[in-house]
Amino acid sequence: MTFDEYQKQAMTTAIATEHNLETLYYRALGLANEAGEVAGKIKKIIRDRDGKIDDEYRHMITSEMGDVLWYLQALAEFFDIPLNDLAEENLAKLASRQKRGTIHGDGDKR
Repeated sequence: MTFDEYQKQAMTTAIATEHNLETLYYRALGLANEAGEVAGKIKKIIRDRDGKIDDEYRHMITSEMGDVLWYLQALAEFFDIPLNDLAEENLAKLASRQKRGTIHGDGDKR
């Protein structure tokens, strides 16, 4: 499955489909919320599980990361950005930074 195929299928499950600020806010806040849930699970690995990750916990984190992917694609869809394009642009940006020795550091325009 390509990212674009995923995006097309995932959007069939979207509730908020209007192209307005409410939908933009809903998708952006959903992305932030789901990313926070991933971070929370990782925090509990450190705090409660002594760094141990079993199959059950791996499945829970996988599920939350899937929710992050859903909201990311929904936000990309709102801006009419194919998910394949987003992935390719990101890889090109990172390859450029690596080639120029600027992978580490601060700022968007390295």
